[in-house]
Amino acid sequence: MPDPDKINLKEKVRRLTHQPGVYMMKDRLGQTIYVGKAKDLKKRVSTYFQASRKLMVAQPKVRAMIDLIRDFDIIIVKSEAEALLLEGQLIKKYKPRYNTDFTDDKRFLLVRVDPRESLPRFRLTRNRTDSNSRYYGPFAHSNHLRKTLAELRRKFGILLSDAKPLDLGDGRWRLYDDARAEIYEHENEITEADYQARLEAACDFLDGKAKEWLAELKEQMTAAAKAQAYEKAATLRDMITALEATTHRTRKFERNLLGTHNHGQVVKRLKEKLDLPTAPKQMECFDISHISGSFCVASMVAFKDGKPDRKNYRRFKIKSFVGNDDFRAMEEVVGRRYRRLHDEEKAFPDLIVIDGGAGQVTAALKAFLGQGLEPPALIGLAKRNETVIFSDGREPLNLPHHDPALRLLQHIRDEAHNFANSFNAELRSKRLRESILDDFSGLGPKRKQQLLHHFGSIEKLRAAKLNELIALEGIGKVTAERLVAFLNTEV
Repeated sequence: MPDPDKINLKEKVRRLTHQPGVYMMKDRLGQTIYVGKAKDLKKRVSTYFQASRKLMVAQPKVRAMIDLIRDFDIIIVKSEAEALLLEGQLIKKYKPRYNTDFTDDKRFLLVRVDPRESLPRFRLTRNRTDSNSRYYGPFAHSNHLRKTLAELRRKFGILLSDAKPLDLGDGRWRLYDDARAEIYEHENEITEADYQARLEAACDFLDGKAKEWLAELKEQMTAAAKAQAYEKAATLRDMITALEATTHRTRKFERNLLGTHNHGQVVKRLKEKLDLPTAPKQMECFDISHISGSFCVASMVAFKDGKPDRKNYRRFKIKSFVGNDDFRAMEEVVGRRYRRLHDEEKAFPDLIVIDGGAGQVTAALKAFLGQGLEPPALIGLAKRNETVIFSDGREPLNLPHHDPALRLLQHIRDEAHNFANSFNAELRSKRLRESILDDFSGLGPKRKQQLLHHFGSIEKLRAAKLNELIALEGIGKVTAERLVAFLNTEV
């Protein structure tokens, strides 16, 4: 007996448009189980409901998913490139169970170094298993990674997982048999202290290599999208998403400040390292986010006693201009934040951290001076070498890579960066959803803005009743009826 739900879905498919967009397959409970993109929504979605030979021989995973589908939603966009962008955002948002091919970060390798060993070795792993080890990566290409580790052994004289160093007594070790030519540039018999110096150099190199490979993947994705090779671009995008998600978790894992220091100790250490007048118990950090000047926003995160103070996080839309100018945006949001605190007679933080280098720090300082406000301690953290930039003219400072004070600065910087990016993505997603009105004839830009302003979102506009639309100035009965029909068709 035919499934009535499937029959209704086929009728819904027949009403679909041939425009590009994103589709979301849902199960009986309304949960999104798969998100896909399409150049032609009607052609693509219809393939899921055709009893064709192609589907009959499909992979078991695909057949299982099709059996679960009881509804679907679509979002129409202007181009396949927009569909590619929106698909990735929705996969991140809903984490559908059948979008696992490129979002399961367990297939990426990490490099693990356990500092508790007398001579720590570099081992490959797919999971973070303890809170004492350092982890580097993730890395998408296992062959490249293994070659890199072999190069690290030659370049820095470190140990890999297969090594069996010999304790010679008197504090000295023989790393490899004399026949091991891989370390010919280095002494084979060394002390633990000598080996530690090699270890730190190799770790710094490996950390940079992970960032370098991630940047290469992003360049490949951009090139594929420009060449309209959207399937390849989507594959690379999903790989990058998984890598960045794992990298973020790894950084948080590595920057666990509790280890041998508590948060209070780290805050005091930061005071000493930066030569601050007081311990920075209250810190605020700013970051700017945009895509080629579009959707320019800013974030501010707050830390109290070395820990996130999320109730005091703030997000800003740039109001004074439109375009791509990080310095001007930084000056605006810093000025707005501390003018408001000053007017409300609230205390400034002990330390302001700016995500950026000398230009961003100068812009933030200008915001204070331009309003006659006395700035608190203010620094920047430049990403390239994690260099601390001072606003008072002191020479830039580079803290040791694993110094807890630097980890705290990195933590607050990363938090601001992620908070800004999530706001940016939220605005982009909203704009993509709202672009559906551009495909409805009979409404000018002013009326479209009127509708969105009155109802607040496309979802609320779709739920509006006919008389609510007619009640608006400039929306006649015929236009209102056409709009209701259009919105109910373009799901």
